[in-house]
Amino acid sequence: VRDIFGRYVGTEVAKRALEERPTLGGEDRKVAVLFIDVIGSTAFAVNHTPEEVVEELNKFFEHVVEVVHRNKGIINKFQGDAALAVFGAPLPLSDSTSHALTAARELRQELKGLELQAGIGVAAGHVVAGHIGGSDRFEYTVIGDAVNSAARLTELAKDTDGRVLTNAATLRGANEAEQARWTVMKSVELRGRREMTQLARPIRATMADRS
Repeated sequence: VRDIFGRYVGTEVAKRALEERPTLGGEDRKVAVLFIDVIGSTAFAVNHTPEEVVEELNKFFEHVVEVVHRNKGIINKFQGDAALAVFGAPLPLSDSTSHALTAARELRQELKGLELQAGIGVAAGHVVAGHIGGSDRFEYTVIGDAVNSAARLTELAKDTDGRVLTNAATLRGANEAEQARWTVMKSVELRGRREMTQLARPIRATMADRS
């Protein structure tokens, strides 16, 4: 039961739920969020059988899960053809922003050659992490501006060279080694925001990235 439960909600969330009685509500946490969304999924579904769509999605998400876990993040949820990964909750993670940015760069390489491609966005900030829902049905998730920002960046990333984006504020929170692997770009107005957001994307893959 512990193993099956962990596969549905993540081992960290399952462990905490089994050790203490979950309650509705949450706590303020500083995290980094990675959002990944498949490009052209509607057209792909039209031209393939449901079985083929599921098969390709599972191939795609197998890479996503492996890279996220390797970089100490958790998959918070799958949303059809998208996934939300969190670094820094439910367990605290030192340098969570750098881990999330590293995962985004590695995913760019890992997904090459797959039939399904995706946009990837990363944002860091304070969120409420906890159980959301009703007393009879709830889930562990994170809610806050970082989640919204990551989703908006993912939309832009789909039409950006390399298909991976973060914002300058998030990048400044990473360690120097990770910052050196990104380049700052223009500022844009993200959907639903009034202030401008400066974008950043990974530089071209180096030999160090490939190794």
